Amino acid sequence: MATEATFTVPSDEFPLGTVFEQLPDVTVTLERIVPAQDVVVPYFWVRGTDVDDIEAAFTIHSGVEDIRLVDSVEDEHLLRVEWAREYSGVLSALTEMELPLIEAVGTNQQWTFEIRGDDRSDIAAFQEYCRESDIPITLTKLHALTPVESETEAALTNLQQETLTLAYNRGYFESPRKITMEELGEELDVSQQAIASRLRRGIKHILGSTLPETDGADR
Repeated sequence: MATEATFTVPSDEFPLGTVFEQLPDVTVTLERIVPAQDVVVPYFWVRGTDVDDIEAAFTIHSGVEDIRLVDSVEDEHLLRVEWAREYSGVLSALTEMELPLIEAVGTNQQWTFEIRGDDRSDIAAFQEYCRESDIPITLTKLHALTPVESETEAALTNLQQETLTLAYNRGYFESPRKITMEELGEELDVSQQAIASRLRRGIKHILGSTLPETDGADR
């Protein structure tokens, strides 16, 4: 049965984690991964800073060939990174094992990755690959996909659904609010910026799957 797994990696064990040395309060979210000639080229967002030269915030790392800014919107920056071919890390392990990455979010505390395999043996093989390659991952959650999902549930990642559920149960959406983003972050052991990102993206997915499409003509 298809299985999803969540695992963590220390923030300084992932090449993009060098940004936290200069900008400890930002959140980094991988947008997508594109295999290209054996090189993993992901796009990622850096959120929570208005630094003009965001590329310079990433110090030199042996796993990175190049980082360049693609676009910026207020305090959010979309960048593209090209990995060194010889570098062995989490993303190269996922590519080697042909496992899809659902979501990856990094803070100055840790990186959290969600992946999916056709069955549990795929996840076990990935863990073994990382162990043999000295890639320090910690499995935190493992579960089989439910046979039936609503469109809304399917649109949400596990991290988004967990955060939205906790926010709802703790009264974040009530007026006045009974809990802050910072307090939610403390419960989930992530930064306030990570909570903001998950809530924003999760709500966007929910609205996208429930509201009727429009071409904007009625605005």
